[in-house]
Amino acid sequence: MIDAHIHADCRPYEDFEKMAVAGVEKAVTLAHDPLPMSNSGVVMDHFHRMLNHDRERAAANGIELFVALGVHPRSICPDVDLVLEELPLLLEDQRVVALGEVGLEMENREQEDIFKAQLLLADELDMKVVVHTPRRKKREVTQRTLSIIAENINPTQVQLDHVDASIVDLALEYGGLMGLTVQPLKVSPGEAVELLEEYGCEGFVLNSDMSSSPSDPLSVPKTVHQMRLAGLGDDEVEMVSHQNAADFYGI
Repeated sequence: MIDAHIHADCRPYEDFEKMAVAGVEKAVTLAHDPLPMSNSGVVMDHFHRMLNHDRERAAANGIELFVALGVHPRSICPDVDLVLEELPLLLEDQRVVALGEVGLEMENREQEDIFKAQLLLADELDMKVVVHTPRRKKREVTQRTLSIIAENINPTQVQLDHVDASIVDLALEYGGLMGLTVQPLKVSPGEAVELLEEYGCEGFVLNSDMSSSPSDPLSVPKTVHQMRLAGLGDDEVEMVSHQNAADFYGI
C-alpha cells in the first residue's frame, strides 16, 4: 500500500512502525505549515528536515518515504520570493516526486499569485503537483482552485486532494487524480468506500494526511479492509491503494 499524502514531520517514530506492520510500504510526505513560517529560513529548514530526518525515520521502520516540496497557502512567509527562487533546484532532487502541497486556503490575491507561480513552475519542469482544498468554504474555493489549474497546467499533472462528497462532482470534471483523505473530521473509511462504490476507483488514491490534526496512521489499511468487506475486487483495491499513486508519482 501507498499512503499518498502525509506530513511525516508531525508524527512520532512509532507511527511508521504501525503503518509498516499494517502493510503500508511507501508514503509521500508533503510540505505544509508545521510552524509559524516567519521567514524563508524556517521554510527551508522544514524542507531539509523532510528530505533527510523524516526519510530516515520512515526507512528505519521499512517505509520508503518520498517528498513533495512547495509553499502551502498557510505557510506564506514575508520573504516567500526567496523560497520560490530556491524551489526549482530543490525539485531536481531525486528524492522529490512532486510539487506540493499548494493551492488556496481562501480566495485572496497573494495566495492565488503564489499558487499560479508554482503551477507554472511545475508545468515548466513537467512535475506532478498536489493541490490542497480547504475545510471552510470548500466548494467555493475549490471552484476557484480548479479554474486556476485549468489556466496554468495540464490537469493530468495534478492530484486534487481532500476530495469529499461536497466536491466530488467538481473533481470528476477537472480530469486529474483525486485524493480521498481518510481522516477524522474529513472522510471516514466507510464514507470513502461509498464514494468508491459510486464513482469507481480509476481516478482515486487513498491517503491519511496524518499531521498535527486528529489523524489515524492506519486509515489507508482500514479503508482497504472496509473495501474488501464491501465486496470490492482485488483489482479495485490495488488500484486505489497502490497502483494509481505509483503511476502518478513514478514510485
